[in-house]
This record gives sequence, structure tokens and C-alpha cells, in this order.
Amino acid sequence: MSSHQTADPDIVVLREGTEGLSMASYADALRERLPNQTVALARTPAEERELVPKARVVTGITLDADRLDRADRLELFACTFAGTDHVPTDALRDHGVTVTNAGGIHAPGIAEQSIANMLVFARNLHEGWRRKSNSEWRHFQSHEFTDSTITVVGLGSIGEAVVQRLAGFDVETIGIRYTPEKGGPTDEILSFDDDDVHDAFARSDYVVLACPLTDLTRGMVGGAELATLPPNAVVVNAARGGLVDTDALVSALQTEGIRGAALDVTDPEPLPSDHVLWELENCLITPHTGGHTPKHWDRLADIVADNVAALDAGDELENAVVTPE
Repeated sequence: MSSHQTADPDIVVLREGTEGLSMASYADALRERLPNQTVALARTPAEERELVPKARVVTGITLDADRLDRADRLELFACTFAGTDHVPTDALRDHGVTVTNAGGIHAPGIAEQSIANMLVFARNLHEGWRRKSNSEWRHFQSHEFTDSTITVVGLGSIGEAVVQRLAGFDVETIGIRYTPEKGGPTDEILSFDDDDVHDAFARSDYVVLACPLTDLTRGMVGGAELATLPPNAVVVNAARGGLVDTDALVSALQTEGIRGAALDVTDPEPLPSDHVLWELENCLITPHTGGHTPKHWDRLADIVADNVAALDAGDELENAVVTPE
């Protein structure tokens, strides 16, 4: 056991990592921000079994519900993912533990990649790359991003980050959100009502999907919605593959019902190597890399450190997704 491990650590970092990042680096980032707290890294299953019952805060991908029986000090489980569907939230709530997520830490990278994909289509850069691969100096036509209308579906941290970065491009923005009465940073706000979605899509040059996958949003971009989009429209999916009807999207791309799509997520995911989407030149695909950032642990450690202070002060916790009754 390392010199950082003690009999009663305040914070335990679990061993399983994310996105290929070192959990030791995460533990170090927490120690920098919480010099008066004891942070222990559980490197093995045995160390997890020993340390979790002694901790006040545990952070990692998920926590085995069986480890809660002896975790009398545990007040907070800080999930290192934005999604918490895989976390035993009911058991944690029943045990009096607050659950927080990593929402927001991926927003800058996803927003940058979404805008980059729109600019690729605006300037037809993918056609330039194809001609370069053939050593072909031959001009091609492109478009302008200026004066485009962009609909951003979902105005959480990712959607807001997209809109913020669009501010300098002289474009019109439409936001679609669950609660349009809240307003938002876009020029216009609409709801997830079918009529509103079709109204927005009919006027859109680009649609950026940045909303969660729920019963309401699953398959929300289907054949009817794709038919509503103008033929020059581009769909950018930066959220979840299940938001889009893949077969309908393939058909729209093949028949040039829309100009293109940029997919960081797919349904199914991972996309099988023989899937037709790989063959379509008007479809850009990245393997769910939009959220990758070298600042992952720094941003998450900031949230966790602030929440430890909030626990001490009895204040509301940032990114809380489950709170005890």
C-alpha cells in the first residue's frame, strides 16, 4: 500500500479508469486541491474492499452496492462519467449517499468538434482531403458558414458551449429544450414538441444534437424529420447514437435528401466495419472521441473538491443527480 494510504482516508479513488487516463493522475489532482484531506488510490480489488468502508467520499466509474454495508462514513459517490445509468443509485440513496456526475467536463471538446465538423462541411474540406490523397490539384466549390441557421437540440452544458462558440460566426441560432420558458443563449427557443422540431428543422442549415437519450428523444431524428430538413442541411450528432434512426439517415444520405452528417456516436455503437455508413463520402465518422480532453481530471477534480467543501458547509452539491431522502 502506498504512503498515501491511511487507515481512514477521506477520499478513495477507485482503480478502474476512463478514456485511457491514469487514475493515479486523478488522485494527484485531488490531493493538489484538497491538501488537508487524505486521498487514497485503491489499486487492487483488495484495496477497494479495505478502503471503501472507511471513506467519506468515493470516486470512480461505479461502486459495488455490496460494499455499502460497512461504509458508515460514506456521504458522496462522485461518478467519473456524465451518465450514471450503470451506478446503483437506489442503493446509494437508501444508504444516505449523494451521487454526483462529471457533467460539463466534456462540453468544451464536444463543442469544438461539433463546430469543426460544421466548418468542414461549410468549406468542403473533406473533399480537399480526398483530392490531396490522390495528389490532385483541382479546384472544388465550397460554401459559407456565415448567415447559416444552426439548430442546437439540447441546451445543457454541451449545447450552451456550442452556442457560446458560435457567437463570432455571424449565424442565426435556434435552441430546442425541454423547458423553453427558461429561455437560453440562442436567438430563438423552441420545445421538443413535434411541431416545434419540424419548424426548426425546416429552417436549418445545420442541426447539432446535444441532448440526453431518453424515451422522449430516442429516434427523434427519423425519416419525417430528415425529410423536413432542406437538402443542403447537415446533421451533427455529438450526443447519443440512439437519437437518430440510422436506416433513415442512411437513406437520406444516399439519396442526397440532406447534404451530410457528422457522427461522433452511432447506433449501433461501435459501428460494425461492414456498415454502409463507412462507405458514404457525405458522412464523417469519429469513434466517440468528441469528449476527450487532456483536462479531464483537472475539471473533474475541481468539481469534487468544491463538493467536499460543500459537504463541510452543508451546502448544495454541484452536479448532484441523486440525493438522499
